[in-house]
Amino acid sequence: MDLIRGLHNLARLRKQDGSRGCVATIGNFDGVHLGHQAILEQLRERAAAYGLPATVVVFEPQPREFFAGDKAPPRLTRLADKVRLLGSHGAERVLCLPFNEALRSLSAREFIEQVLIDGLGVRHLVVGDDFRFGCDRAGDFALLERIGAAEGFAVEHTRTFEIADERVSSTRVREVLAAGDMALAARLLGRAHHWQGRVVADRQLGRTLGVPTANLPLPNAPLAVSGVYAVMAHLADGRDCPAVANIGWRPTVGTPRPVLEVHLLDFAEDLYGQPMRVSFCAFLRGEQRFDGLEALKAAIYADIALARRFFALAAGETPAGDEQALLDCMTSMADLPLASRPLSALMTDAPTAPLHGTAEVSDSTAREAQASRPHDG
Repeated sequence: MDLIRGLHNLARLRKQDGSRGCVATIGNFDGVHLGHQAILEQLRERAAAYGLPATVVVFEPQPREFFAGDKAPPRLTRLADKVRLLGSHGAERVLCLPFNEALRSLSAREFIEQVLIDGLGVRHLVVGDDFRFGCDRAGDFALLERIGAAEGFAVEHTRTFEIADERVSSTRVREVLAAGDMALAARLLGRAHHWQGRVVADRQLGRTLGVPTANLPLPNAPLAVSGVYAVMAHLADGRDCPAVANIGWRPTVGTPRPVLEVHLLDFAEDLYGQPMRVSFCAFLRGEQRFDGLEALKAAIYADIALARRFFALAAGETPAGDEQALLDCMTSMADLPLASRPLSALMTDAPTAPLHGTAEVSDSTAREAQASRPHDG
């Protein structure tokens, strides 16, 4: 698959392939969820019929980020992950246009002429019937149809994909993630929500607390998920390791930018510099500010104990006491256990940490947490 950055590089590529043109679609494709995947299937079908490359046009930054800055909705996928997912679902080319003042200022007709006709040489365009483009969003589906009829390209509206009688959209995925329903989020995405990157050295505060972590850097931007989660860490050598993770701003100790800290259970290896993918399985609790490191440490031990029970029940252990509620909210996808509700809300005697104050944890819970032999971090 080719990633093409900017129209100037597209002109070079079109010269190489004899200006055959393409079948294209345009959008943010944030998350590449099942709704997007239905569009990509439609795109592949039309591209195969024309014998032309299936091309996806995206923008960087996304238009709402350009206009709203930090008030824009949090991203579900970074550009690199988005491109990889688009390719895995059949896109042969991804044209990434810089969304800047010059592009924003193009009239709808100029956008069609410069991007679709002169740039892409589009022969067939697949877009939503509510698609708006050009300066002040003046362009619409009807304008595309009129100009397409005159210029020789067809325009087709995208298919709508629904789950539980609701349209699958990036907005809906964000709402479901914010509610802690990791199972439904996975259904909408077609995979568990995840983050991936390379393990980096950090302040090693976790090591001083007896809970070392593998840290993955995050962009300094709003987060689609934040708080403490039971996660599965997928290592470069193919191993899948149950873990507990905190994603966010570490309010007790502070951080200049958000970070994903992953404590692998029963693990004692060095992962610095290695790639790791982290799948979010169950929401435990939100980020909290504690009165000191001892309270933070106690809360971390409680989080580890709850994550252990989650994975133990997923592996087939018999639930005890009120753990049946935890088991009932659990489903699976691709061998990953996924919870449909925040776990701390399901277990009345689950160890939890207060927003302010000293969380308490039993000696047995502390020993269980300490038994988790983590790696450097």
